[in-house]
Amino acid sequence: MRTLVIIPTYNERENIGSIVGRLRASVPEAEVLVVDDGSPDGTGEIADALAATDENVSVLHRSGKEGLGAAYRAGMRQALDAGYDAIVEMDADGSHQPEQLPALLGTLRSVDSPDGADVVLGSRWVDGGGVVNWPARRRLISRGGSAYSRIALGLPVRDVTGGYRAFTADALRRLHFERTESQGYCFQIDMTRRAYDAGLSIVEVPITFVERERGASKMGGGIVAEAMLRVTLWGLVGLPHRFRRRPTPAEVEPIRRA
Repeated sequence: MRTLVIIPTYNERENIGSIVGRLRASVPEAEVLVVDDGSPDGTGEIADALAATDENVSVLHRSGKEGLGAAYRAGMRQALDAGYDAIVEMDADGSHQPEQLPALLGTLRSVDSPDGADVVLGSRWVDGGGVVNWPARRRLISRGGSAYSRIALGLPVRDVTGGYRAFTADALRRLHFERTESQGYCFQIDMTRRAYDAGLSIVEVPITFVERERGASKMGGGIVAEAMLRVTLWGLVGLPHRFRRRPTPAEVEPIRRA
């Protein structure tokens, strides 16, 4: 599969070189798109320097900080327009280990693996998954957020909020990612519910999430509040349809790339 890994950045100058280097070493055939939201610390310039020495690395510069969701939407649109077969989401801070990407891609549907999944989620909360260097409060927030989202939206997924995931190009088209509105990490919840509602096959693969060692986390109270509000509203709106039969992947007409 022709694969593009999208890495959104904002003030990640301490991490971007390392994560791109590890990714290129782990999956040499994958291409990398850094989506930088006008980082004032020079992250974009460092990414440009990486791209200048590696034809498999490119950079999309955006004028300002518009949030994780907007960055991924821009990257996904570019990926589909360029004809990639698989699109991967990956954090820039090293919390998503590039060395585990082959497991995600190996589970994804392809010409060589037609029985694979449409969407593969790197999961911290299934057997074999876990987190490193997280305080108890952070674990509680993450587990609680996933549990609340799973119950409110009726999703058969353990790690609803995780951001390490892979999609086939057809899956992105079918779930209509461009209609998402979330700017923070709620974008991940929205993508998961859209994939499930579209009848796509979703598989969770265990990963080990490693807390960043350098730079500041972008997680804040506003992001958590946005997620709680949106999930609650989605849950209320979708409640009357919760018990309707969900379409199977075979019943959903596949969208073929022209």
